[in-house]
Amino acid sequence: MSVALWCLLATSIMPYVFTVIAKVSGRGRYDNRAPRQYLEAQEGLSQRADWAQRNSFEALPVFAAAVLAAMVAGVAESWLAGLSLAFIGIRVIYGACYLCDWHGARSLVWFAGLACCIGLLVLAALAA
Repeated sequence: MSVALWCLLATSIMPYVFTVIAKVSGRGRYDNRAPRQYLEAQEGLSQRADWAQRNSFEALPVFAAAVLAAMVAGVAESWLAGLSLAFIGIRVIYGACYLCDWHGARSLVWFAGLACCIGLLVLAALAA
């Protein structure tokens, strides 16, 4: 179970990594009084990093629910750890695809991450 919880922590931190990339790579002086306005005005890498950050926040609740459901239902540790680690690896690749503007690959990788979450939820449902 601890592997899945560490993965949950990593998934919770991941959006902030993209936030830092978006702010550091942006054009102009960063305005902490209006961070969203600043990020909305960005282009290129900074804009894509902001979008990766947003998507990382969107993926977090689904992954958290899947991990917690699998833990409560008593899914085997090997499956829980394996799918959680796969999700982390996939989300790192997803972020790299976003930053590099590989939109086709990014979509495929996104589906792979979703499949990990669905897998955990299905295993939880079967174990309950």
